[in-house]
Amino acid sequence: MALTVAIVGRPNVGKSTLFNRLAGRKIAIVHDTPGVTRDRIEAEAQLGPLGLRLVDTAGFEDAKGETLPARMVEQTRAAIREADVCLLLMDGRAGVTAGDEIIASELRKSGKPVVLAANKIEGRAAAANVNDAFSLGLGEPIALSAEHGIGLGDLLEALSPYASEELESAPGEQSQQPLKLAIVGRPNVGKSSLFNALIGEERALTSPEAGTTRDAVIAKWEVEGRAFLLHDTAGLRKKARAAGHTLEELSIESTLEAIRFAECVIVLIDATMPFEKQDLAIADLVAREGRAIVFAINKFDLLENRAGAISRFREQRDELLPQVFGAPLIATSARTGEGIERVLEAVLAADQAWNTRVGTGELNRFLEQAMSAHPPPAVHGRRVRIRYITQPKARPPTFALFGNQLKALPDSYMRYLQNALRKAFDLYGTPIRFSLRTSKNPYAG
Repeated sequence: MALTVAIVGRPNVGKSTLFNRLAGRKIAIVHDTPGVTRDRIEAEAQLGPLGLRLVDTAGFEDAKGETLPARMVEQTRAAIREADVCLLLMDGRAGVTAGDEIIASELRKSGKPVVLAANKIEGRAAAANVNDAFSLGLGEPIALSAEHGIGLGDLLEALSPYASEELESAPGEQSQQPLKLAIVGRPNVGKSSLFNALIGEERALTSPEAGTTRDAVIAKWEVEGRAFLLHDTAGLRKKARAAGHTLEELSIESTLEAIRFAECVIVLIDATMPFEKQDLAIADLVAREGRAIVFAINKFDLLENRAGAISRFREQRDELLPQVFGAPLIATSARTGEGIERVLEAVLAADQAWNTRVGTGELNRFLEQAMSAHPPPAVHGRRVRIRYITQPKARPPTFALFGNQLKALPDSYMRYLQNALRKAFDLYGTPIRFSLRTSKNPYAG
């Protein structure tokens, strides 16, 4: 079990830079613009022998009411409540500010242990300001440079007393890995609302304004004994529309990284504007990345004519996205909770298909029947021969075809084999890949 550390502080003091440094990879978006981080973002990390569960938070500001900044502050307060220890980060170059004093007061009221750190101490002036931090009444400050990795040993020393023996990571000890699941889609289709509905709390910020989510927000979700690592992501717009908007470009890159990290991806579609060009591009991207895929038709409660709608959506999916023919498709309303209970069933079915392995004997019996029903075409008067088939890997299922002139097989025949494999071995919800090889049959006598 890891030590939960919430990184808190004013906007633009380097919280996300430190988060990424400790996590060992770029997860949180880093930009000079204050207030880039809006949701609280989590990651597992290792600092020396200490296992950490890091929580990056939005900059703590004086905001009230139902405004977006006020809800960002509430997300930070929630992170503080859940933390084992809080890491208060201040800007060592600026010294102690009124904002730092407000946050320090909030942390003292929380009753949580606090480690104080002054970031950006690369220069002499910054180092001199570190001593000023004693005035916050939170003990001796640590001098850090998150950008250059300075002071991490001191940080380990400061955090270690809050980690019991059970919290320290045991080398070689691995628990069952959670299924990595990402929610993607166009802006404002309800990704954050679905994310919150699945985990049962207001974990990600929602707003009618498109583009509220910037980072890929990660949360652990456990249901019916199965653990998931659930990613909420920023909406994907066309690159041309995002070009020149630096923050949006960074958000898109964060979403693409979440897709690559995921094992299964829920592609969220707006029921009132289904399968638009950008929806198709997103689904094709997921398929090309080789991830299991589930379609969730959100805002289903807003449809005026719901009779036969699911059948129409499935026909559109198969016509417009033959590369993921038959993938699970469910109707949902994140607002009302309709269909949420079916998401788990669809995800598990897609994941099972993605992990499927089929024996060589069974595959070759399938191939014989498939070619008997629909023989390969002739090319330049010579029939293409497929001698046998094997499955060298899963995740996604990849099949090797051996024979002659295989590269001359038309796309229509490859699609026939792909769909026949789906039907024969229940491979719905996963891309299927082929490797074409010209070789002698090693199974032949």
